[in-house]
Amino acid sequence: MHAIVIDEWGGREAMHEAEVEPPPVGPDFVLIRNRAVGVNPVDTKIREGKLAGAFPSGFPLILGWDAAGTVEKVGPAVTMFRPGDEVFAYCRRHHLQYGTYGEYTAVPDAFVARKPESLSWEEAAALPLAGLTAHQCLETLGVRGGEKVFVTGGGGGVGHLAVQMAVARGARVFATASPANHDWLRELGAEPLDYNDKDICARVRDEGGADAAIDLFGGEGRKQAFACLRSGGRLASVAQPPPEPREGYEVHYIFVRPDGDELRELAELVERGQLRPTVAEVLPLERAADAHERIEGGHVRGKLVLSVP
Repeated sequence: MHAIVIDEWGGREAMHEAEVEPPPVGPDFVLIRNRAVGVNPVDTKIREGKLAGAFPSGFPLILGWDAAGTVEKVGPAVTMFRPGDEVFAYCRRHHLQYGTYGEYTAVPDAFVARKPESLSWEEAAALPLAGLTAHQCLETLGVRGGEKVFVTGGGGGVGHLAVQMAVARGARVFATASPANHDWLRELGAEPLDYNDKDICARVRDEGGADAAIDLFGGEGRKQAFACLRSGGRLASVAQPPPEPREGYEVHYIFVRPDGDELRELAELVERGQLRPTVAEVLPLERAADAHERIEGGHVRGKLVLSVP
């Protein structure tokens, strides 16, 4: 099959097109014929070898953890899917080698859900990793109606989905973003905050502080999140484990897990009109390195997606 691979850890120049064997299909695996695949910041970290110490790996290595496509084949133990089904999946396996930047990907059936009919292939491919990250943060924080939630990077892939999901729960959402994204965030239901503002959290504190916060970047973003929280508030960080407990706050580290049942919950939100991923640009598979360049440059509104011929 045709794929974008790396043969060693490195920069964007390490990515190249290659013909490789399709991934093996285990007894409880689903083989997906990819139509579109999402691009995420973690893809660039894998490419550079920054996760090599956390996961076993093998070369040639196909990058990518998001996919939307049709079921090509199922293992003998799979009962919920059959060839021809339109599906999407967060395809993080426990071994770095068989990613999604190619014609086919194989993952356990428990990672897979049926694609929402109202989404295009590209929109569906943009949803799994970012959507599950946002969902698992909100679930861990126990966000409920009437609460105030602070989100760093509301214009990004995870951020814009977290905004919509928190609004769907009945929360009041404050989200940081560049001024160019403020009107868009208002359309999503958030109250935007300019991340260039020296006292970005004054407005949130004037409202009594946030009950919960999602930290997507660490560093200054995490400091802002804590500054916006009320005493006893809850914080979920996807950037890094907290260096130490923070007295007076409830702090969680989230490393998103594949979950087909949760993807079905996201699909229900989509079909109810409460969730919609924004795709900033669709690039052909062979331009995966260009997508990485954009991701590494930052300031992408929503998600980047690769189309698979």
